[in-house]
Amino acid sequence: PAGNEDKTIRDLGVNSPQGDFSPAFYKNGILFSSSRSRNSKNVYGPTGESYLDIYFARISSTNTLVDVETFKEIPATEFHKSTPYYSTKLSTFFYILSNTEDGELRYDENGKNALAIGTLSENGRFRFILKDLSTSFYYPFFDDTTERLYFAANFDDSYGGTDLYYVYTNNGQVMSAPINLGPRINSPGNEIAPYIYEGSLYFSSDVFYGLGGMDVYKSNILANETYTIPVNLGEGINSVSDDFGFIIQKAKEGNGLSGFFASNRKGGKGGDDLYGFMLDKSPGLKTFALGGKVVNLRNKAGLEGAQVRLLNQNGDILKEVVSNSDGSFRIEVPWMSQVTIQAMSDGYSIFSTTYSEEGMEEIQNSSYNMGLAKMEDLVTEREEKTVIKLDKFYFDKGKSTLNAQVEGQLKKVIDAVDRFPQIRLRILSYTDSRGSSSYNKRLSQDRANTIKQYLLNNGLGSHNILEATGYGEGNIVNNCTNGAYCLDFLHKQNERTLFVVE
Repeated sequence: PAGNEDKTIRDLGVNSPQGDFSPAFYKNGILFSSSRSRNSKNVYGPTGESYLDIYFARISSTNTLVDVETFKEIPATEFHKSTPYYSTKLSTFFYILSNTEDGELRYDENGKNALAIGTLSENGRFRFILKDLSTSFYYPFFDDTTERLYFAANFDDSYGGTDLYYVYTNNGQVMSAPINLGPRINSPGNEIAPYIYEGSLYFSSDVFYGLGGMDVYKSNILANETYTIPVNLGEGINSVSDDFGFIIQKAKEGNGLSGFFASNRKGGKGGDDLYGFMLDKSPGLKTFALGGKVVNLRNKAGLEGAQVRLLNQNGDILKEVVSNSDGSFRIEVPWMSQVTIQAMSDGYSIFSTTYSEEGMEEIQNSSYNMGLAKMEDLVTEREEKTVIKLDKFYFDKGKSTLNAQVEGQLKKVIDAVDRFPQIRLRILSYTDSRGSSSYNKRLSQDRANTIKQYLLNNGLGSHNILEATGYGEGNIVNNCTNGAYCLDFLHKQNERTLFVVE
């Protein structure tokens, strides 16, 4: 588990001898659920305590809770009413309540009364939005950015007990079937209490590598709607008991973070108690996670079985995975200051790029695709030689300095050698027959030298270049020899540079 040495955890004075849990930010305070005794609430048989109700407490300047009172904006009910969440975008409350009809509990054919999710809008309109007589829903969280409603439930497709799900909504109205968050988040045990803050999903689970009972975990949400490996928030937030209902926001003062959670750890006042915390930085171990595809550079088809590696700044392999049948991959390691990403496959080029922290932050928020080329896609046959495939390019007349056209083609040579570091090149430069033979020989050698120096200055090693030779007009490919009258385009056929692959 990842420790949080920069945290302050404090017990709160608002807890009761009964259960107090599920905090949710609302205006200048929090809403929370409690089974504390009230004359107007019946006793819930299985616990011997009151049916759950919703309360409000104001957050003081020291991040403690004061002025607890029954929350009266949500209408009273004789049965369960709990785990609220308030959407500022919709001005709507989402909360759990017992399935009822005409003020009476409703049961399924097996005599079970399940919990449903209801909403209450600012105009006082109530409606059930997720309701099943045999399935209970827990811990609604509405993401204002995506308009997804997250919750916990135990459906037939769950990986264990309660799993985390979401549904798409339109203005709070459910528009899809429940979608399981998948095995990266859900486990053979129970997952509850989803909460999203700054691109990270916080939730509790009783199966992942934990300290005991329910622990709070954090997983970053990637651009392709996948999740990083859940990270335990560590001792302090977590304990050997149950810890859940974690919420977090920017602190009212300073640059830190503050929030609340519930726990039944030793030393509390009741069953589940509320706790507050202050943090200097985002909790949990930071990781670098990358997802995307390895593809054929020519046709963009996914490459199955390609090796994808992450290396540290010393060149040590941190982790290696193999791409799936469609070329997709996912890889994750602890965060570091620099990482090199490599991809390779038999018969294909090598992809290798290094990123600093700024670049790492950027690329892990999008799908990262790596194109591998086959050698035959980069070369062609010309003048009975295997050469790098390039567009025709020309130096300025009588010049050996690079222009934009020449430089653009040389970048393709650099890219080819980057992809196939074992390539050895012979640079052969030719001119047409116009001018003296000695002048043309000298001009072509100067051009070959310029090309060689540019390649060396831009990443090629001396071992990649076997020679750089100017042949002048020594190998005319048509009839435009000395003294022959030819149109300019025919002379241009003789002015060329070949990059012969050995």
